[in-house]
Amino acid sequence: MHPTMRCSIGIGWVWGPPTFFNQSQYSTSWWGAFGLFLMESPYLRFVTILVVLVLLVSLVPSPVFGTPPCDFPAIFNFGDSNSDTGGLSAAFGQAGPPHGESFFRGPAGRYSDGRLVIDFIAESLGLPYLSAYLDAVGSNFTHGANFATAGSTIRPQNTTLHQSGFSPFSLNVQYYQFNDFHRRSQIVRSQGGVFKKLLPRAKYFSQALYAFDIGQNDLTAGYFLNMTTDQVISYIPDVLDQFKTVVKYLYDQGGRSFWIHNTGPFGCLPYVMDRLPIMAGQVDKAGCASPFNEVAQYFNKKLKEAVDRLRMDLPLAALTYVDVYSLKYTLISQPRRYGFVHPLQACCGHGGKYNYNQHIGCGGKITVHGKEVLVGKACADPSVMINWDGVHYTQAANKWVFDRIVDGSFSDPPFPLKMACHRQPPH
Repeated sequence: MHPTMRCSIGIGWVWGPPTFFNQSQYSTSWWGAFGLFLMESPYLRFVTILVVLVLLVSLVPSPVFGTPPCDFPAIFNFGDSNSDTGGLSAAFGQAGPPHGESFFRGPAGRYSDGRLVIDFIAESLGLPYLSAYLDAVGSNFTHGANFATAGSTIRPQNTTLHQSGFSPFSLNVQYYQFNDFHRRSQIVRSQGGVFKKLLPRAKYFSQALYAFDIGQNDLTAGYFLNMTTDQVISYIPDVLDQFKTVVKYLYDQGGRSFWIHNTGPFGCLPYVMDRLPIMAGQVDKAGCASPFNEVAQYFNKKLKEAVDRLRMDLPLAALTYVDVYSLKYTLISQPRRYGFVHPLQACCGHGGKYNYNQHIGCGGKITVHGKEVLVGKACADPSVMINWDGVHYTQAANKWVFDRIVDGSFSDPPFPLKMACHRQPPH
């Protein structure tokens, strides 16, 4: 500290000689006098100690301090509708208008009015939006591929899409697709020509970011089969064992950087609150169904433990656990603070308390006097809405979440996205 600097509490550092004591009565230096003053002022002593501690902590070397950012040349994504960029649409028919209207000006395989969190991740890394692995039309896999499909679960569901609404492309199937893609893409790429421009280089598979956003449907699947909360909780360990198995398989194929989102507060989503019975006393202050959110939090706790275990089992892997639950719940419970309205209502839908109808969804039509009439219309301004269609988030909400996870503030370890290739030693 400069000898002519004095502390002005509550204001900052002010230059000039100290004025809080008479220097002539002391034969000590400025520092000695300052020390005597600290002894006589408990409050200032506390503030000074606090400042010193903060400075000392700031001097402790960070695991990524001075390390260059990661150069992710590709992303391989696994998940459900929260990150599906066209997989389910390619397999079972396009998600029609008004999906995609806010950014793509039309359907783009996403269950939202625009971009998803995975799209913002790609943008931030300077990469193109991910093509869905299942999409044969207009796809470019040079910088990765997206294996996510809407309705996907970690654990296979033993039902058809028509019966349950859950995708047949569970996480193990997504891995099988990746495994085939990894092998065949290099065989085909070696042929040169256009294939060389559309498929990733071999080294990208070890340098890529492997992203996950999956698990919510595993929880709702049990409830939709009339299981009790205890029954849903009882199969979570098996779900996470299967998750760990897939991560290990990807590691064996060269994957090293894993970005893993936890599951969101599905007890705040219209399609859950509309379809599953809850008691008045089970509704929290935000209007969400507490029992379902508590199960999501339990799942997330166990997912975090699974990630910790993977860190020990996979010594060369950098695994980042990202807490999107906290952010989504904060946004839903305090919408006006962040410029949003009607957090529990769908922007695009038809009727009911939540503007959600299981039988007439976003873009849904009915026949009136022999003519089809659109009733599942989008709201006037999706940019101020959180929920898009009763199940998924709007582009605005996705952007809000991304802006708060990109710097590592909600990650374990707390590394920014661009540093997610760096490891943290196991606890």
